This record gives sequence, C-alpha cells and structure tokens, in this order.
Amino acid sequence: MKFALPHFSRVIALPSLALLMFLAFHRAAAAEPVKRLLIVAQKTDGHPATTHEFIPGAKVLAELLKPNKNIQATLVNADEPWKDGPAAIDKADGIVMLVMQGAQWMQTDPERHAALKRLAGRGGAIVALHWSVGAKDAQFIQGQLDLLGATRGGPQRKYIVLATELKRVAPSHPILTGIGDIKVYDEIYYSLDRRPDIQPLFTSRIDGKDEMAAWAWERPGGGRSFGFVGLHFHSNWQLPAYRRFVVQGVLWSLQLPIPADGVPVELDSKKLEIDGVLPPPAGPDSEKNSKKPAAK
Repeated sequence: MKFALPHFSRVIALPSLALLMFLAFHRAAAAEPVKRLLIVAQKTDGHPATTHEFIPGAKVLAELLKPNKNIQATLVNADEPWKDGPAAIDKADGIVMLVMQGAQWMQTDPERHAALKRLAGRGGAIVALHWSVGAKDAQFIQGQLDLLGATRGGPQRKYIVLATELKRVAPSHPILTGIGDIKVYDEIYYSLDRRPDIQPLFTSRIDGKDEMAAWAWERPGGGRSFGFVGLHFHSNWQLPAYRRFVVQGVLWSLQLPIPADGVPVELDSKKLEIDGVLPPPAGPDSEKNSKKPAAK
C-alpha cells in the first residue's frame, strides 16, 4: 500500500509569504522619514485672560500631534531674546508659530529671518496662527508675504470680533478633509495683503464682503505654507472642527498624508484647560469689562 506524502512545502509557503509581507510592510513604515516640527509660542501680551493664550494652545497642538509617529514635535518658548532660534530652525523640517506680531518676530532678528528663508529654501513647512499673521508696522509686510503667502500690517490692518460662519472656499482641498463650514465666535483679521497664487480655504462675511480667514500655499520654490487668522479665544480649541483644521494644515504643510475621513482629534478636556479651568465657550461676554489693546 502506498501513502501519499503531504505537501509540506505548500503548507509552509503561505504562512511564510504572509510573514514576509508583514515584515516588508513594517520595514517600509519604519523607513518613512520622521518630520521634525518646531512649535514656537510666546507668553500672552497683556490681552484678557483666555485670549492670546499661545503657550497653552501650543501644548494642545503638540498633544494632538502625538499619535502621528511621522512627526517629532518640539515645543519651544520663543520669548525674546530667542538666541537658540536660528540653530533650532535649521534642524527642523517645519515650524508652527504662535507668537505676537509674527511678521515682525520672523524678521526682527536677521539670523532668525535667514534661518526661516533657509527652511523655505529646502522645502520646509511654515505655519502661522492668529497674531503670528502680521505686525503693527508695514515694513514687515513683504518679508512675511514671501514666506507665508499672506499677512497684515501697517495702518490698513483690520480685525473684528464677531459670531460668524467660516465658509469653505475649496472643499476638496486635503486640509478640509472631514470638515464642513464652521459656526464660531472669534476674532478675524481681514483685508489681508496676499499673493495671487495662494489658495483661500475659509472666508468670513464681514461688512458685506467675503474676507479670507485661512489659506494654503504651494510655494513656487518648493514647500508649503498654511495660515489661519482665528484662535483668538483659547476656548475655540474645544471645537473638534478647529482642532482638525489646524492639525490637517500642519500635516499638509509637512507633506504628510491626511486620512480619508479626516484626522481623529479626540482629546481629554483636561488638556484644554488653563490653570486647571476649562474656559467657557467664546461669546459676546468673553471679553466683557476687559480693556481692548489700543493698538493691535
């Protein structure tokens, strides 16, 4: 009687192939370059509590980026004098600014300005949020336009605090993945100086005109920039759409993929607190009885 021997080679081959594919996938993932992101923030500039809270806001952003293993984020206090700035920028693949008078901050130190231009030259990401867009003095307009794509400065700069709906201009843009129009109470900078080749992302209706509130820019020399004038109130980080919008703006600027349904942005509410207190939602009473800065 003859017995057929089992085909062990076939039995072993399939699991071996699956194992090889598994190892190949993880080796490819491990080979993905990690992007070094510098998140720079400054202390509040005398605005009422819960506004211009840039260091707490930077901590929120860093927390939201933690799940992304392709980003190595470093949070830095950039209060002046920020002597280590040029060296830190030269080591980064991108920068997110949460600073006061960002256009001036970028240029007032010649070495810092030169480092930012080097970052742009090598295709790095440049992101500016709220008062990181613009400066009081018009002399800083061109320098920020060249790196960010839009800015505000000089006597023509305008801002307004209002209840508004941020309307999508380019719904199919990757940054707007999983995001609809957003109803919000915020401070919007408007009548911005801008390059003609930027892509507006959100507009706000102000004085009968659709004013750009956020944009993306594929810089002609390579690299990407992203700007958003909102986030005056720290409480607006509580809005999932705001969190997703900012995170996806950072990912796009770093040329990293954005999930088809949008980035998950769930966050423990304690991470949104300031000194152990969760600020109430922004509204008309948010700055009641508070002095508005004379010049901004």
